[in-house]
Amino acid sequence: MGSIEDSTSEVAIPVIDISGYLAGDPTATAACAAELRAACENQGFLQVIGHSVPESTQKKFLDAIAKFFALPLEEKEKLSQTNSPCYRGYERVGGQKLDELDDNATTDQKEGFSVRPERPLGRFLAGPNQWPEDSVLPGFQEAYMEYFWAVHSLSKAMFQLMALSLGLDRTYFDYFASDPNGICLCRAHHYPPTPPDAAGRTRGVGAHTDFGALTLLLQDTVGGLEVLHKRTGTWHPVPPIAGAYVCNIGDLMERWTNNRYRSTMHRVISLLSRTDRYSCAFFNDGALDMIVEALPGCVPEGESPAYEPLRVEEHIVKRYVQSYGAGGTYIEQKA
Repeated sequence: MGSIEDSTSEVAIPVIDISGYLAGDPTATAACAAELRAACENQGFLQVIGHSVPESTQKKFLDAIAKFFALPLEEKEKLSQTNSPCYRGYERVGGQKLDELDDNATTDQKEGFSVRPERPLGRFLAGPNQWPEDSVLPGFQEAYMEYFWAVHSLSKAMFQLMALSLGLDRTYFDYFASDPNGICLCRAHHYPPTPPDAAGRTRGVGAHTDFGALTLLLQDTVGGLEVLHKRTGTWHPVPPIAGAYVCNIGDLMERWTNNRYRSTMHRVISLLSRTDRYSCAFFNDGALDMIVEALPGCVPEGESPAYEPLRVEEHIVKRYVQSYGAGGTYIEQKA
């Protein structure tokens, strides 16, 4: 897409301190809701500080995933996502291709480890997690799940703030955000160092929008995440802030708000680096049976909604099959 360019000029990604909101301060809550509304209506990306996830929990988790990804490949492959009927566990480098702008783009140059809540097999994405033996990686499962539930709690608080930003009752999204079907995804990523012959030619993650409703991303200090500025068609970095969460809405929330809130294209570029990059994305994609249709107040008077009602599961299945299929990973569609 020739009109999309890289840019060295800076487009500010809003940084919102939500500590006052979490403390129950009405004035701070109103201010946070207004800031969130402005960020979602314009760029669709922001960074959240003053949140509820302890620094010690983040550090323990990042240390644990670095140790996991340092394991020999044959040890990681024992937990391959291809062995799991619910697509959890280890993802090899190149197992997914998210680029929506370039059909000739390389597959994503990252490896991952995916965990969801433990559920019986049955519904799409429901089932048990895979874990390394404690003798191989002591404390890994405990550190991962401590982090999972801490970010899950933050995501529920962010959905309540999202409701307030839209002029809805604070609890409007509570059922959706509670994840009744257990499809919330916590996926750790490792981006290997980029050799000189691949720098600028490959992508850590290709340009894409997120599938679901809300994403919370913890990134280390290496950098590489970029967002597309829609009005100018240029790419801009999201500078790492220690301990902060990059927060963005996905396609479901854009649809839910009748395009009022924006799902923004983003990517991870392959920087020339001898440093490993680690990050973790938490996707709260909600209740599979929820019907997503235009929210109250999001359709201008006299107009019709931009989208027909859509069941969450229908949307999620379609996007998973698309992105993993492009990377050569078969995703079974269950009834």
